[in-house]
Amino acid sequence: MLAHRWLSIVAAAATLSALSISAARADNSAAAITAFNKAWASTNDYTCQLHSHEMQGDKTQDRVYQYSFMKPNFAKTLIMSGDGQGSGGVWSGGDTVSGHQGGILSGLHLTVSVHDPRATSIRGYTIPDGLLNVIVGRYATIPGTLTQAPGGKIGGVLTDRLDLKVADPSKNDGITEQILYLSQDTHFPIRQILYSGNQIVLDQSVTDLKTNVGLTQKDF
Repeated sequence: MLAHRWLSIVAAAATLSALSISAARADNSAAAITAFNKAWASTNDYTCQLHSHEMQGDKTQDRVYQYSFMKPNFAKTLIMSGDGQGSGGVWSGGDTVSGHQGGILSGLHLTVSVHDPRATSIRGYTIPDGLLNVIVGRYATIPGTLTQAPGGKIGGVLTDRLDLKVADPSKNDGITEQILYLSQDTHFPIRQILYSGNQIVLDQSVTDLKTNVGLTQKDF
C-alpha cells in the first residue's frame, strides 16, 4: 500500500498474512471461500482498482489504488486519487517494498519496510494486505463465528455475503466484525466492510477486475 504522500494500500482490511497478523489462526469454512479458492487456483495474475475509505480515530483517508498482481508474490500499486496521488510501490514477497512518491519526487525510489508508515495506509494496511486472496483468507483464518448468506446485488452483480464476528478484536487490529461480498459469478471479492464496535473503519470496493491478463515480471 501507499501512505501519506507515499505508497500504500489498503484496499482493503484487518491484519492478516504472515506479514501482519499475530492472532491464533482458525479454520473457518464457507461455500463462498471454497468457490473462491477454486477460482483462485486457475488465476495466474490480475489487475483491478481498489476503492478504499478508512478511519483511524478522528482521521479519514479516501483513496483509489490501481493493483497488479502475479503469482506467487508480485504486487504493484499506484494511488490513482486521494492522499498521496501518484505514489506507487512494488512488493515481491518478503518484508520490504520499493516505491516512489508522486509529483516532482516521482523519480526518487526508495526501499523501506513493508510496515513503514510511508508505505502503509492510515490504518497501517500494507500492499500485501490488499491482495484479494489475502482479503478472503482472513475470513478462513481469523478466529470467530463465520456465517454465509445471500448478499443481494452490488452494481448489478449477485453476491454471497460472509459475516465474521471476531472472537478477540484485541488480536485483530480492534476489528469486531468484518463483512465480505463476493460475486456469485466470478467468486472474487466485490466489497468489504470492517467494523470496530458500531463504527465502520474500512469500506473497500473492487472494480475493473481482470484476471489472467498475461502479466510478467517486467510489469513489476
